[in-house]
Amino acid sequence: MSQDKIDIKDVTAKTYNPKTHKNKGDRFNPSNRIYVRESKGAFQQLRRYGGWFLLLLFAIIPWIPYGDRQAILLDIGQQQFNFFGTTLYPQDLTLLATLFVIAAFGLFFITTFLGRVWCGYLCPQTVWTFMYIWFEEKLEGSANKRRKQDSGKLTSSLLWRKTAKHVAWLAIALVTGFTFVGYFVPMKQLVLDFFTLNASFWPVFWVLFFAACTYGNAGWMRSIMCVHMCPYARFQSAMFDKDTFIVGYDVKRGEDRGPRSRKADHKQLGLGDCIDCDLCVQVCPTGIDIRDGLQYECINCGACIDACDKTMDRMGYEKGLISYTTEHRLSGHSTKVMRPKLLGYGAVLLVMIGLFFVQIASVEPVGLSVLRDRTQLSRENDLGEIENTYTLKIINKTQQNQQYQLSVDGLGDVSWYGKQTINVAPGEVFNLPMSIGVNPGNLSSPVTTIQFILSDSEQFTIAVESRFINKL
Repeated sequence: MSQDKIDIKDVTAKTYNPKTHKNKGDRFNPSNRIYVRESKGAFQQLRRYGGWFLLLLFAIIPWIPYGDRQAILLDIGQQQFNFFGTTLYPQDLTLLATLFVIAAFGLFFITTFLGRVWCGYLCPQTVWTFMYIWFEEKLEGSANKRRKQDSGKLTSSLLWRKTAKHVAWLAIALVTGFTFVGYFVPMKQLVLDFFTLNASFWPVFWVLFFAACTYGNAGWMRSIMCVHMCPYARFQSAMFDKDTFIVGYDVKRGEDRGPRSRKADHKQLGLGDCIDCDLCVQVCPTGIDIRDGLQYECINCGACIDACDKTMDRMGYEKGLISYTTEHRLSGHSTKVMRPKLLGYGAVLLVMIGLFFVQIASVEPVGLSVLRDRTQLSRENDLGEIENTYTLKIINKTQQNQQYQLSVDGLGDVSWYGKQTINVAPGEVFNLPMSIGVNPGNLSSPVTTIQFILSDSEQFTIAVESRFINKL
């Protein structure tokens, strides 16, 4: 019998750092909340400036005037979607579908290349959460101070500071609700009607609804939204590969971790560069320990990188113990930036962007639709003509009053009963009932294909096909 030993695989459960949330049984319990410590550095400065820029852009756009209305107004009630000098209608919403596809493939491309940087730098949940945390720090103190205060008795001073914090949070939430609804309802009128108690039920409901969502998400739920409710955290693994740039900890350089004096030679002590200060955990908005390896909760915000780099600086060690890196680079292999999956996402993204601009260029300044009278195929009028009745719908998609000329082609000499010259206001849907009479001798078949032609003062022409029925 062979005496060879069988290799045994160590399947001992990994012990996580007890200071991370993974050790806690109920992460929805408010007593287990994550107290995020402030982190300063290049990546946090980039995130902060980017967040403030997007917040200001979001808040200012509904107040930008264009002519006699807002520059951007998505008027669902009137079914008009105004973007400066362009007005889109429901029949133009293929543009919106194309825009969603562009956003999806843009997200796929960025995630494959740079991981979850959208979550860490641009996601509204992250931007609002960090803004709420900023107010929390200014009014209640640092993370350690807040943790100590919340575990003790509620003093009058703490009550006043907590009240001020929640007032600030609610004010931000209310402004957010107004701003969001202001993209769909004229902003100036909305604010005026709201505070004079003249607003109708639905605008008030949606303002308060989005204010409550903002307050709850950014003030209370925070990482719960990112970890448990956001689908992006779940399907991102389908886009990651070993060449995706992630926030990673260099195990070879950092282990064995442990505290030491600045003057001590940690190499002689058998220690790595990590001094086990746990700052990377304390600044993490989702409360993970990046030293445990790649985790789906990581939002690539870079807070742990800035915190670790400062520690390395103080210790006199090289920066980059935690950095934006790839799994291949961490394992000692080279990173391939240009790879088939990334190029594929990029190619589809470029094609969809091109298609979007082609669609924009092909948007017509006027819409024409033709409806035949279905109650009567045709009739003979007093002049002995075969007459068909139609309803023409003309939509003026421009921002100016327009005069249109109407005609019909495909029947030779016809009698037009109704207006042939009409004036249509900006955004108006003009319904024109009319009929066409034709001498029976000019009709060679029971059904004739015709075209209704509309032209404007700028020589723009649009033709819509219909049928003329020669049946009594």
